[in-house]
Amino acid sequence: MKPALFVVAALAWLLAGQTVTATDTYQLDAAHTEVGFTIDHLVINTVRGRFKEVAGTVTLDGSAVTAATATIQTKSIDTGIDKRDDHLRSADFFGAEQHSTLTFESTKVQDGVLTGKLTMHGVTRDVELPYTLKGPIKDPWGNARVGIRATAKLNRKDYGLMWNKALETGGLVVGEEVTIEINAEAVKK
Repeated sequence: MKPALFVVAALAWLLAGQTVTATDTYQLDAAHTEVGFTIDHLVINTVRGRFKEVAGTVTLDGSAVTAATATIQTKSIDTGIDKRDDHLRSADFFGAEQHSTLTFESTKVQDGVLTGKLTMHGVTRDVELPYTLKGPIKDPWGNARVGIRATAKLNRKDYGLMWNKALETGGLVVGEEVTIEINAEAVKK
């Protein structure tokens, strides 16, 4: 066997047991992504809201999520009532002037759970986001696209969002537990 052919054969044999995997980064599609929340109001009702400005990425290895990031503009909060939104942007809650973004950066992905660092109101804490992934698929314009749905519960006081008032009948004006709901589409870069 010629030396060059031997080297090629040896390399092929060595690489035969190696699997080459490619990671792909997907950019969140702001037009098809919503980060919403629900929280109790006056003990008897639920207020729903969302953030209208969200950016981020999802990294896949094949069809497995390996990382995710998100940046949310706090000034983009929308509950459908301007006066309430202004109060939520104020120092009583998000302090949007001083804390203009909420950020998430994954640190681990395992068994359908994104674990990562959530920073809100200047406080960073570990969170777990159970998620489901759909796709990747090819959209009608030829782009690779994935869908991600995640939910989590957190205590707003853990992030320094302390404002509240006690009711005469007991309970509080604003609940402490917040349910986060993320429905996102992302397009391969």
